[in-house]
Amino acid sequence: MGTTPQVGTPSGMRELNQRAVLARLRSAGPATRPQVAKDTGLSKPTVGQALLDLERRHLVREVGRTSAGPGRSAVVYEENPAAGFVLGVDIGRERIRLAVADLSGATVSRVDERNRCRSARSLVQLVRDLAEQTVATAGISFGDVVSKVVGSPGVPDPETGALHHAPNLPGWGRKGLLEELATALGPGLVVENDANLAAVGELTAGAARGAQVFVCITVGTGIGMGIVVNGQLFRGAHGAAGEVGYLPYGRPEGEEPPERGMLETEVSGHSVVRKAHAFGLDAKSAKEVFELARRGDQSAQRAVAEEAKQLAFVVGAVAAVIDPELVVLGGGIGSNTDLLAEPLEQALRATTPLRPKIVAGELGETAVLSGAIAVGLGSAREVVFDRTLALKTS
Repeated sequence: MGTTPQVGTPSGMRELNQRAVLARLRSAGPATRPQVAKDTGLSKPTVGQALLDLERRHLVREVGRTSAGPGRSAVVYEENPAAGFVLGVDIGRERIRLAVADLSGATVSRVDERNRCRSARSLVQLVRDLAEQTVATAGISFGDVVSKVVGSPGVPDPETGALHHAPNLPGWGRKGLLEELATALGPGLVVENDANLAAVGELTAGAARGAQVFVCITVGTGIGMGIVVNGQLFRGAHGAAGEVGYLPYGRPEGEEPPERGMLETEVSGHSVVRKAHAFGLDAKSAKEVFELARRGDQSAQRAVAEEAKQLAFVVGAVAAVIDPELVVLGGGIGSNTDLLAEPLEQALRATTPLRPKIVAGELGETAVLSGAIAVGLGSAREVVFDRTLALKTS
């Protein structure tokens, strides 16, 4: 959060004017001083002073001149995208993806590597190494990165520093893990559930643009769900809202629930392969099963149909509790909506009258990174503004 200007003081008014001008350039793009004055309701001299102050602080820059007719041309200003940078990290069981973006949200570097780590310690070190590589590729220093957002399976627990409910990442639930990540990546770190970030990504730049109440169900190595209500993430009382892998599902009486959750054992990449084996198909991965289904292999198609039926249970349960206007399917499995849609709709018709609109995510494997960058930008712009203000007044 930014500092609160001292309203009524000259310095406070100048700061408010600068914020108003910067917000206009950020929301509507490059503009001349008269355009900014018209859009903000500030006088031209006030806008001119604010632009001068912001230019001195390297928060805005000239990008050219324009002429609307006879007379002198006007300078066009824009927010300086290089005033700060954001690092986004997506930690998955199979892959680790990182990206650096400038303040305009434009990606300036990206790294994508396999996750071969078998311990939390080695994974934290790998994330640090890849972060350094991504930042170096962007041609900047770590000090230029003012916000870092990590997306990971699990629910962050600030009290113990653990990430609960992340069984697919060995050792990821141990105490103090969040502090280890903060030490590795430095100040300005936010750790968020990956399904939540995927929902933010689809909201800001994907299939859920403009939606007020929707869910983003990601199905891959595991299953997770991000919930957006009134345009904001809904996390629940303990941050575990959307942990649908733990929905009660098909457990025989007297058995202990599996560590990964009853539903997750039935709706995930592993379950697709298991279903394919049950139908006599010797597939090694869910990706292979879906590829065979697209080629017309009947055993693969039966496995996909079974997966869709169980996914329909998730959608039906969510529809009854949340009543979303939209269900976005993402993740490695969820991205195969072309194959899942028909059996999913059939299963829904057979089980519930509640049938929300189901769409494929638009961002694919970049959804979590996109959400991480969006969350990071929200804080980075405030950090940069406050930091340059402090430097100017010190």
